[in-house]
Amino acid sequence: MTLRTVRVPAGRLGRWIEGFEERHGATTCEIAAGDLRLSGADGATATLAPPFWVTVPATSASEFLDSADRLPRCAVILVRRGGFGAALVDVTGVIASRLGRRHVQSRTAAGGWSQQRFARRRQKQADELADAAVSCVAEVVLPGLPVEYVVTGGDRALVQQVLDAPILRPLQGIPVGPHLAVPDPRRDVIDGLPEQLSLIGIDLVDPPAAEA
Repeated sequence: MTLRTVRVPAGRLGRWIEGFEERHGATTCEIAAGDLRLSGADGATATLAPPFWVTVPATSASEFLDSADRLPRCAVILVRRGGFGAALVDVTGVIASRLGRRHVQSRTAAGGWSQQRFARRRQKQADELADAAVSCVAEVVLPGLPVEYVVTGGDRALVQQVLDAPILRPLQGIPVGPHLAVPDPRRDVIDGLPEQLSLIGIDLVDPPAAEA
């Protein structure tokens, strides 16, 4: 059995399923434990996992596709040691966003007193970055509340430092979405958030003939 995993934006799932049927023949669909399972006439299968915001399992393929194409309103907080960003996104796209840059030096292998001085300077830079990110989130996200999910990305420790800021207390208790693996936040990263958040994981198993 050959298992492959692909990720497809929710808005393209209908066309992707059509392509699966074109490649593998008459296809049946069923819901199993909340997943949508496709079975082609040649023995190929595809298992589609629901997106993070679907908490009630679908009961049919059409219900699965409909719910997968309804990205809820999300606050997105991205922090890395090269910069930060905040955005509000939903199924319509990016509603509001802001980006910022701060530099935090990389680690050094030097030892002794110089290493300690470097570590203090590096921590100061990280704290300044976190403070700037907090201001960014407060400016972009707080006026846009309520949101259904808080999605984070980048450096987990820095993200948590930002979320712990007293001014962002209104975000506490909001359901948490996925933590995204992102490069330093740039405009293209922000613009791609709606599609990235709507990606559906699909596990593909090739037909027996393809494995022979």
